[in-house]
Amino acid sequence: MKPAAVVLLSGGLDSATTLAMACAEGHRCHCLSIDYGQRHRSELDAAARVAQALGAAAHKVVRIDLGAVGGSALTDPAIAVPVAGLQPGIPVTYVPARNTIMLALALAEAEVVGASDIWFGANAVDYSGYPDCRPEFMRAFESLANLATKAAVEGRSLRLHTPIIELSKAEIIRRGVKLGVDYALTVSCYQADAAGRACGVCDSCRLRRDGFAGAGISDPTRYRRP
Repeated sequence: MKPAAVVLLSGGLDSATTLAMACAEGHRCHCLSIDYGQRHRSELDAAARVAQALGAAAHKVVRIDLGAVGGSALTDPAIAVPVAGLQPGIPVTYVPARNTIMLALALAEAEVVGASDIWFGANAVDYSGYPDCRPEFMRAFESLANLATKAAVEGRSLRLHTPIIELSKAEIIRRGVKLGVDYALTVSCYQADAAGRACGVCDSCRLRRDGFAGAGISDPTRYRRP
Protein backbone atom coordinates (compact mmCIF):
# COMPACT_ATOMS: atom_id res chain seq x y z
CA MET A 1 0.00 0.00 0.00
CA LYS A 2 1.20 3.52 -0.78
CA PRO A 3 2.42 5.53 2.21
CA ALA A 4 -0.17 7.95 3.57
CA ALA A 5 0.39 11.69 3.44
CA VAL A 6 -1.67 14.68 4.53
CA VAL A 7 -1.91 17.47 1.97
CA LEU A 8 -3.24 20.90 2.92
CA LEU A 9 -5.52 21.82 0.04
CA SER A 10 -6.95 25.33 -0.18
CA GLY A 11 -8.37 24.97 -3.68
CA GLY A 12 -5.88 27.41 -5.16
CA LEU A 13 -3.15 27.04 -7.73
CA ASP A 14 -0.28 26.37 -5.34
CA SER A 15 -1.96 23.71 -3.24
CA ALA A 16 -3.31 21.91 -6.32
CA THR A 17 0.22 21.69 -7.70
CA THR A 18 1.50 20.44 -4.36
CA LEU A 19 -1.14 17.71 -4.28
CA ALA A 20 -0.13 16.62 -7.78
CA MET A 21 3.50 16.45 -6.66
CA ALA A 22 2.62 14.35 -3.62
CA CYS A 23 0.59 11.97 -5.77
CA ALA A 24 3.47 11.72 -8.24
CA GLU A 25 5.78 10.75 -5.37
CA GLY A 26 3.55 7.75 -4.71
CA HIS A 27 1.63 8.92 -1.67
CA ARG A 28 -1.92 8.00 -0.72
CA CYS A 29 -3.10 11.55 -0.16
CA HIS A 30 -5.48 12.60 2.57
CA CYS A 31 -6.45 16.16 1.67
CA LEU A 32 -7.33 18.62 4.40
CA SER A 33 -9.08 21.91 3.67
CA ILE A 34 -9.69 24.52 6.35
CA ASP A 35 -12.89 26.54 6.49
CA TYR A 36 -11.50 29.29 8.70
CA GLY A 37 -14.13 31.96 8.12
CA GLN A 38 -12.69 33.29 4.86
CA ARG A 39 -14.65 35.67 2.66
CA HIS A 40 -16.04 33.02 0.33
CA ARG A 41 -16.52 29.27 0.05
CA SER A 42 -15.59 29.10 -3.63
CA GLU A 43 -12.07 27.95 -2.83
CA LEU A 44 -13.42 25.12 -0.68
CA ASP A 45 -15.65 24.02 -3.54
CA ALA A 46 -12.56 24.15 -5.76
CA ALA A 47 -10.60 22.03 -3.28
CA ALA A 48 -13.22 19.30 -3.52
CA ARG A 49 -13.00 19.37 -7.31
CA VAL A 50 -9.21 19.25 -7.31
CA ALA A 51 -9.05 16.39 -4.77
CA GLN A 52 -11.38 14.31 -6.89
CA ALA A 53 -9.66 15.15 -10.18
CA LEU A 54 -6.20 14.23 -8.87
CA GLY A 55 -7.34 11.01 -7.24
CA ALA A 56 -6.92 11.84 -3.57
CA ALA A 57 -7.68 9.00 -1.18
CA ALA A 58 -9.79 11.28 1.02
CA HIS A 59 -10.81 14.90 1.41
CA LYS A 60 -11.90 16.46 4.69
CA VAL A 61 -12.96 20.00 5.59
CA VAL A 62 -12.24 21.19 9.13
CA ARG A 63 -14.13 24.25 10.36
CA ILE A 64 -12.63 26.84 12.68
CA ASP A 65 -13.52 30.50 13.18
CA LEU A 66 -10.57 32.84 12.70
CA GLY A 67 -13.14 35.55 12.05
CA ALA A 68 -13.60 35.64 15.81
CA VAL A 69 -9.99 36.80 16.05
CA GLY A 70 -10.16 39.11 13.02
CA GLY A 71 -7.32 41.35 11.98
CA SER A 72 -7.36 40.37 8.30
CA ALA A 73 -9.21 41.43 5.17
CA LEU A 74 -9.86 37.75 4.51
CA THR A 75 -11.78 37.22 7.74
CA ASP A 76 -13.22 40.65 8.55
CA PRO A 77 -15.66 42.07 5.97
CA ALA A 78 -15.08 45.55 7.38
CA ILE A 79 -11.47 45.49 6.09
CA ALA A 80 -11.24 46.01 2.34
CA VAL A 81 -9.16 43.67 0.19
CA PRO A 82 -6.35 45.72 -1.45
CA VAL A 83 -6.75 46.09 -5.21
CA ALA A 84 -4.07 48.66 -6.11
CA GLY A 85 -1.30 46.14 -6.67
CA LEU A 86 1.46 44.74 -4.48
CA GLN A 87 2.81 47.25 -1.98
CA PRO A 88 5.80 47.14 0.42
CA GLY A 89 5.21 45.49 3.77
CA ILE A 90 2.85 42.78 4.96
CA PRO A 91 -0.64 43.37 3.50
CA VAL A 92 -3.95 43.28 5.37
CA THR A 93 -4.72 39.95 3.68
CA TYR A 94 -2.29 38.32 6.10
CA VAL A 95 -4.33 36.14 8.48
CA PRO A 96 -2.70 36.04 11.94
CA ALA A 97 -1.46 32.54 12.82
CA ARG A 98 -3.35 30.93 9.91
CA ASN A 99 -0.52 28.73 8.63
CA THR A 100 0.49 27.75 12.15
CA ILE A 101 -3.06 26.65 12.90
CA MET A 102 -3.52 24.85 9.57
CA LEU A 103 -0.25 22.97 9.97
CA ALA A 104 -1.23 21.99 13.51
CA LEU A 105 -4.49 20.55 12.19
CA ALA A 106 -2.61 18.73 9.44
CA LEU A 107 -0.29 17.34 12.12
CA ALA A 108 -3.26 16.03 14.09
CA GLU A 109 -4.72 14.46 10.94
CA ALA A 110 -1.36 12.84 10.16
CA GLU A 111 -1.30 11.18 13.57
CA VAL A 112 -4.82 9.86 13.12
CA VAL A 113 -4.30 8.42 9.62
CA GLY A 114 -0.78 7.15 10.33
CA ALA A 115 0.98 9.53 7.95
CA SER A 116 4.63 10.50 8.32
CA ASP A 117 4.44 13.21 5.66
CA ILE A 118 2.66 16.56 5.42
CA TRP A 119 2.68 18.45 2.13
CA PHE A 120 2.06 22.20 2.14
CA GLY A 121 2.01 24.59 -0.82
CA ALA A 122 3.65 27.58 0.86
CA ASN A 123 5.59 29.86 -1.47
CA ALA A 124 8.24 32.43 -0.53
CA VAL A 125 8.98 33.83 -4.00
CA ASP A 126 5.86 35.07 -5.81
CA TYR A 127 3.75 35.84 -2.74
CA SER A 128 2.49 38.75 -0.67
CA GLY A 129 5.16 38.84 2.04
CA TYR A 130 3.47 36.66 4.64
CA PRO A 131 5.93 35.76 7.43
CA ASP A 132 4.49 32.26 7.84
CA CYS A 133 5.38 31.34 4.25
CA ARG A 134 9.14 31.50 4.83
CA PRO A 135 11.40 28.42 4.74
CA GLU A 136 12.70 29.10 8.25
CA PHE A 137 9.15 28.93 9.63
CA MET A 138 8.59 25.59 7.88
CA ARG A 139 11.81 24.15 9.34
CA ALA A 140 10.82 25.36 12.79
CA PHE A 141 7.38 23.79 12.52
CA GLU A 142 8.85 20.45 11.44
CA SER A 143 11.10 20.52 14.50
CA LEU A 144 8.11 21.33 16.70
CA ALA A 145 6.09 18.50 15.16
CA ASN A 146 8.77 16.01 16.03
CA LEU A 147 8.70 17.11 19.66
CA ALA A 148 4.94 17.34 20.06
CA THR A 149 3.46 14.06 18.83
CA LYS A 150 2.93 10.56 20.14
CA ALA A 151 4.09 9.23 16.77
CA ALA A 152 7.45 10.99 17.01
CA VAL A 153 8.00 9.91 20.60
CA GLU A 154 7.39 6.32 19.49
CA GLY A 155 9.93 6.64 16.69
CA ARG A 156 7.91 7.70 13.64
CA SER A 157 9.29 11.10 12.72
CA LEU A 158 7.31 13.51 10.59
CA ARG A 159 8.50 15.28 7.45
CA LEU A 160 7.06 18.58 6.24
CA HIS A 161 7.33 18.91 2.46
CA THR A 162 7.16 22.38 0.88
CA PRO A 163 8.11 21.56 -2.72
CA ILE A 164 7.16 24.88 -4.30
CA ILE A 165 8.47 27.21 -1.62
CA GLU A 166 11.34 28.52 -3.76
CA LEU A 167 9.64 28.35 -7.17
CA SER A 168 8.26 31.30 -9.10
CA LYS A 169 4.57 31.24 -9.98
CA ALA A 170 5.48 30.50 -13.60
CA GLU A 171 7.64 27.55 -12.53
CA ILE A 172 4.84 26.23 -10.34
CA ILE A 173 2.39 26.37 -13.22
CA ARG A 174 4.77 24.61 -15.61
CA ARG A 175 5.33 21.83 -13.06
CA GLY A 176 1.60 21.45 -12.52
CA VAL A 177 0.78 21.30 -16.21
CA LYS A 178 3.33 18.49 -16.64
CA LEU A 179 1.63 16.62 -13.79
CA GLY A 180 -1.83 17.04 -15.30
CA VAL A 181 -3.26 19.74 -13.04
CA ASP A 182 -6.37 21.35 -14.51
CA TYR A 183 -6.03 24.91 -13.27
CA ALA A 184 -9.52 25.75 -14.49
CA LEU A 185 -10.73 23.82 -11.42
CA THR A 186 -8.84 26.07 -9.00
CA VAL A 187 -9.77 29.35 -7.34
CA SER A 188 -7.07 31.72 -6.07
CA CYS A 189 -8.93 35.03 -5.76
CA TYR A 190 -9.27 36.64 -2.34
CA GLN A 191 -12.78 37.82 -3.18
CA ALA A 192 -14.18 35.36 -5.71
CA ASP A 193 -17.93 35.33 -6.20
CA ALA A 194 -20.22 32.38 -5.41
CA ALA A 195 -19.57 30.95 -8.88
CA GLY A 196 -15.80 31.03 -8.31
CA ARG A 197 -15.17 33.89 -10.71
CA ALA A 198 -12.11 35.98 -9.86
CA CYS A 199 -12.01 39.74 -9.32
CA GLY A 200 -8.83 40.10 -11.38
CA VAL A 201 -7.44 42.96 -9.27
CA CYS A 202 -6.50 41.57 -5.82
CA ASP A 203 -2.88 40.61 -5.11
CA SER A 204 -3.59 36.90 -5.55
CA CYS A 205 -5.23 37.46 -8.93
CA ARG A 206 -2.32 39.61 -10.11
CA LEU A 207 0.26 37.01 -9.07
CA ARG A 208 -1.74 34.22 -10.71
CA ARG A 209 -2.26 36.09 -13.98
CA ASP A 210 1.43 37.10 -14.15
CA GLY A 211 2.36 33.48 -13.50
CA PHE A 212 0.44 32.17 -16.48
CA ALA A 213 1.87 34.94 -18.64
CA GLY A 214 5.40 34.13 -17.48
CA ALA A 215 4.87 30.42 -18.10
CA GLY A 216 3.58 31.10 -21.60
CA ILE A 217 0.42 29.14 -20.80
CA SER A 218 -3.12 30.31 -21.46
CA ASP A 219 -4.84 31.52 -18.28
CA PRO A 220 -7.99 29.42 -17.70
CA THR A 221 -9.22 31.65 -14.85
CA ARG A 222 -12.80 32.91 -15.09
CA TYR A 223 -12.86 36.63 -14.30
CA ARG A 224 -15.82 38.80 -13.39
CA ARG A 225 -14.28 41.62 -15.37
CA PRO A 226 -11.14 42.19 -17.48
